[in-house]
Amino acid sequence: MNTRTRTARRTLRDRTRSQRATAKIRREGVATLATHAISAGLGIREAASVAGSLRDKTEKAGVVGIAGFSFRKGVSRPCTRYSSADVAALVAYYRPRKPAYRLAVARLALAA
Repeated sequence: MNTRTRTARRTLRDRTRSQRATAKIRREGVATLATHAISAGLGIREAASVAGSLRDKTEKAGVVGIAGFSFRKGVSRPCTRYSSADVAALVAYYRPRKPAYRLAVARLALAA
């Protein structure tokens, strides 16, 4: 596989992941913080990092979220889902240093 094909496949995979996350948020109205970050264009690792940082801001912002369960490979685990307005409230308290995260935070704020 040449470099051009590899890059094209990666771009398509990232775009597909982002569009699926956005559709899920639109359809259900709530999603986990990582799903919100993925819909803003971050990769899975970066989304997990941003989600952890936003999770730390929930008490300060006074955002509660909705308790639920997430499923992966047939195993359920507890999670908390947030609406776009809740995420916008959390983003107001989040000050990232990394330029990619700053761009994602701007997208998250606009999504509300």
